[in-house]
Amino acid sequence: QVRMVESGGGLVQGGGSLRLSCTAPPRTFSRFAKGWFRQAPGKERELVAAISWSGGSTYYADSVKGRFTISRDNAKNTVYLQMSSLKPEDTAVYYCAATRGDYRDGPDYDYWGQGTQVTVSS
Repeated sequence: QVRMVESGGGLVQGGGSLRLSCTAPPRTFSRFAKGWFRQAPGKERELVAAISWSGGSTYYADSVKGRFTISRDNAKNTVYLQMSSLKPEDTAVYYCAATRGDYRDGPDYDYWGQGTQVTVSS
């Protein structure tokens, strides 16, 4: 199956910024909404941010609102997650996902990338 590929993760100091990218092959996932999930050790997977391709609408979890921004570049078939004012509790594996359903509903996502590790030091 076609998968998205995440990149941009790494180690960053608290208060710093990082940008994640999620790229799909050309002509794939047309009219799909996209979302960023994260999962920290011992915690459940969380929908962090999502964007609707058709409507231009966005969603953010309360824990990241005002600090994270999701955006898209249609020419590159890429979705980004700009993370600012990073905190140690943001440390997690971040996954890109796609759905034909409601971009706001985490259980609707059924196509996934491999994940990229983000570690924020204090």
